[in-house]
Amino acid sequence: MIYKYSKILLVLIFTCPVLLTSNAMDVSDSNQVATEPNIHFNWMWGVAQFIPSPEWITTSSKAKFGMRWQVTPLLHSFGINKKLSPWRYFVTDPLARQSGSAEVFFTPEYLNIGNKLKDKWLFRGGLRFYIPLWQRGEYASISFATSYYNFNGNNGISYEAGIYLFAGVLGFQTTYSPNFTNSEWIFTIRLRYF
Repeated sequence: MIYKYSKILLVLIFTCPVLLTSNAMDVSDSNQVATEPNIHFNWMWGVAQFIPSPEWITTSSKAKFGMRWQVTPLLHSFGINKKLSPWRYFVTDPLARQSGSAEVFFTPEYLNIGNKLKDKWLFRGGLRFYIPLWQRGEYASISFATSYYNFNGNNGISYEAGIYLFAGVLGFQTTYSPNFTNSEWIFTIRLRYF
């Protein structure tokens, strides 16, 4: 009986401060002057997007190395100041993503499990949700995603969970693809250059 009530008490202890701080943040946001972020495509950002995030794919015998890139054509943020536009296209500022958002993404991935170079590419498109954990996501946030992949004509659905630190610059993602036989799990160290 005490155990049952201790679970309820723990839930209240952890949720009340989050609700109170989120209301306080909304009030402080209404008193501020909102300005759209000055972010745009430039050559340095474009070059940084070609740097891949390392990943490891599990096979029946061992883990193999891979690389992942990401393109975000559309993002809707629900954690930024209400006076700002919640929509971002291709170039996204870290606060808009990590403070709570939903994004459409596309990821080409190089997996070292095929025989020829052309057989080592996986293409994935999906939807990811970010949830802030600490300091509106600037210190820590998590994500959940689902995607549809194609690897050499084999298609399937994947599920993903991730945790991100330092405004999303460093993250750890785990992807599970139940139909990807003998290679169901992919572990990625997400490096993001905004």
